Amino acid sequence: MDGVIACRRCQRLTAYRAAVRQEFPDYYCLPVDSFGDPSARLLIVGLAPGKHGANATGRAFTGDASSRFLFETLHKFGFANKANSVSLDDGVRLKFCRITNAVKCLPPKNKPLNREINQCNRFLRQEIKILSAGSIILALGTIAHKAVLKALDLPQKQYRFAHHARHQLAVGLSLIDSYHCSRYNTQTRRLTVEMFERVFADIRLELGHD
Repeated sequence: MDGVIACRRCQRLTAYRAAVRQEFPDYYCLPVDSFGDPSARLLIVGLAPGKHGANATGRAFTGDASSRFLFETLHKFGFANKANSVSLDDGVRLKFCRITNAVKCLPPKNKPLNREINQCNRFLRQEIKILSAGSIILALGTIAHKAVLKALDLPQKQYRFAHHARHQLAVGLSLIDSYHCSRYNTQTRRLTVEMFERVFADIRLELGHD
C-alpha cells in the first residue's frame, strides 16, 4: 500500500521501533505492509505487528505463535499453500486472501494509542477500497473491528463486536469478527482451534471457492 513503509507520522512508534532495532539489529523494525493476493475477496485485519513476528520478519503474521495458529487454519481451508509462515523467503503464498493490521508499526506492550490507530486508518481505508462487492473482512479482535468501521465511516454502536458475529455492511461487504489468535487467547482457550475453524468454514462457504 502506498506510503506504508516510509511512514514516520507516529513519533512514539517510530522511536520504539528504533529502540527495538538497537536491541535486535537483524530485525525488520519498519512499518509492515499488507500481504497476499491483490485480488483477494477475504481481507484479514489483525491488531499490529508482533515484536518477534512481523516486526522481525517484515511480513504480516509471520514468525510467531499467532502466525502459526492463523496459517494452519488458512492452509486447511485453502487460503494458503503452506501451514506455517516463518520468513519472507519461505515460499508462502495466499489465495483469495490478504492480511493486514489496524496499526502497521509495533506498539509498546502491543497496545497502540487511539491517535496511532486513527493515524494508520488511512492505510486500512485504501486496502478496503480495492475489495470487490461481496468480499469479506475478518476482524481479529475489537481494535481491528473498530478500525474497519472507522475506515468505512460506519457507526461503532450499530455493529457490536462478538466472536463469530457477522455484519452486513451497506457498502456491499461483510464484516466477520473473531477473537484474535494471540498466544494469550489460544493458551487460555478463549479461542480454540474448533472456534477459529468454524469461522473459516462459514467464510469459505460464503465465498464459495473450491
